[in-house]
Amino acid sequence: MKRGQNRFRLIDPGSSSSSSSSPVPKGKMVKEEDDGGGMDELLAVLGYKVRSSEMADVAQKLEQLEEMMGNVQEDGLSHLATETVHHNPSELCTWLDSMLTELNPLPSASTSAVGAGPIDMDTSFLTRAESSTISSIGFGAPNQQSRVFDEPSSSDYDLKAIAGNAIYPQAQNQLVFDSSSSSNHGGNPNKRLKCSISDSVYASTSTAPQIGDCVGTKMTLSESTRAVVLVDSQENGIRLVHALMACAEAVQKNNLTLAEALVKQIGLLAVSQAGAMRKVATYFAEALARRIYRLSPPQDPPGHSLSDTLQMHFYETCPYLKFAHFTANQAILEAFEGKKRVHVIDFSMNQGLQWPALMEALALRPGGPPAFRLTGIGPPAPDNTDYLHDIGCNLAQLAEVFHVEFEYRGLVANSLADLEASVLELRPTEIESVAVNSVFELHKLLARPGAIEKVLGVVRQIKPEIFTVVEQESNHNSPAFLNRFTESLHYYSTMFDSLEGVGNSQDKVMSEVYLGKQICNVVACEGPDRVERHESLAQWRTRFELAGFSPAHLGSNAFKQASMILSLFNGGQGYGVEENDGCLMLGWHTRPLITTSAWKLAGGPVMAQ
Repeated sequence: MKRGQNRFRLIDPGSSSSSSSSPVPKGKMVKEEDDGGGMDELLAVLGYKVRSSEMADVAQKLEQLEEMMGNVQEDGLSHLATETVHHNPSELCTWLDSMLTELNPLPSASTSAVGAGPIDMDTSFLTRAESSTISSIGFGAPNQQSRVFDEPSSSDYDLKAIAGNAIYPQAQNQLVFDSSSSSNHGGNPNKRLKCSISDSVYASTSTAPQIGDCVGTKMTLSESTRAVVLVDSQENGIRLVHALMACAEAVQKNNLTLAEALVKQIGLLAVSQAGAMRKVATYFAEALARRIYRLSPPQDPPGHSLSDTLQMHFYETCPYLKFAHFTANQAILEAFEGKKRVHVIDFSMNQGLQWPALMEALALRPGGPPAFRLTGIGPPAPDNTDYLHDIGCNLAQLAEVFHVEFEYRGLVANSLADLEASVLELRPTEIESVAVNSVFELHKLLARPGAIEKVLGVVRQIKPEIFTVVEQESNHNSPAFLNRFTESLHYYSTMFDSLEGVGNSQDKVMSEVYLGKQICNVVACEGPDRVERHESLAQWRTRFELAGFSPAHLGSNAFKQASMILSLFNGGQGYGVEENDGCLMLGWHTRPLITTSAWKLAGGPVMAQ
């Protein structure tokens, strides 16, 4: 090989002459015809011919070449300057051999193993965090005020935690995904992916490394993270994350040819993984494929509400919905203290699972229960049945058992934005105290311009004693697709990991389908069809304060109820609850997942919308 000052100039793979002096414009490589078969499809899309059998050799040579060039000083190539030689990188394996041969006389470091280089990709969702404390975990940012309540003495008047069939044996607290078995528990510790960047790193958006920033580049490892052990499926795990992020970036840039090739690779790489990572990657791959091929998510079958059925299983499998119901109920119970007639307006009636516990607590109230009125709001049934009426009948029978005076009314609405205060039959506040409750409903309004402002205006007209809100603690509403994809990949990886200790039950499988439908909506849909627009507590706080509400801090009893709920699932291991400026957050290890907050009308004037 001849030496030259412009030694590293590349030529067009489609050029007829390898000695042409014209450099190739960036991004203009031409794909050559496959003359040997067995070519790697993904690299072929990018214009490189590499046989699948050569992949391991090519990867090792790239490592060697990069390390050699990195050790060359600024004047280290001065002896190469004689005349120009051009190379054709389309034949990537041959080109690497030529480069390594030319650099061989230079001082070189020891050859590094494939995949053993440092990594700066944020793969924290591939591992479990160290902390598993129930009473206090660092969900918040360092400058946020956070405290843990002392557990008060129990009372018959407090809400009771209902176990249902959701008590599971305590699982071993593993720190990493076990890639050598079908679950994340047990197995050979030397065959676990140990690439971790703590949540506190990527939680700060100003300094956080983004996964998409390092796709296709050399990666560097933070000094505070553990070493990478790459053995078979672990290496595929890193490649899987790269492929997911690269595919999302290609979708954002509307490079559908590359995105299509990448999504095929994702499916193949996901098979090599075990446990939660395999499942969550499969759901994200399906969602990306639907977006690439413009396939709408499947609709629920007529005459059957699949979403309600899946939510029932989710309720039994993990503590998230129980936590939401019990913490909100405790806040409502305390707001109704001393009231003779109370009225709850439920924006998220579903199957009415939240209200038996509150009814029982009201029945045990000193001095006897108040008259309890419930207005349940829900969407129309697919088969036009009056399911809200059936729910009311069941609750009425329960009220008779508890000796609670009960009044019920069900209202069907396509959207909460269609609701008017006049249809709620409100009574004077001196006669009846009102609470408004919303569990996983408000984020759906963000798909419709002006809807959330209208609904909060209706709540102001109701003048409730308290307004309880439960929402997912994440930001899946970014206008940039890649940002939304990255955040949702972190969030749902943690969610799926928290389900791994449940065991192979039907509830677990249905719960995963429940979360998979959310993933599909976040990734595959846009416009009014994308209803899973989750936002963080900080974002909701801004919305509520602008609408004329101020925080109503949740008390120590609510914290106590949350801790009781967690003890019913996985022995309480892995789940944690934290009080954050009057709100309660439930998370898995160091990642907060859902937040319960309570609000009341602010004393001052309402700010303009």
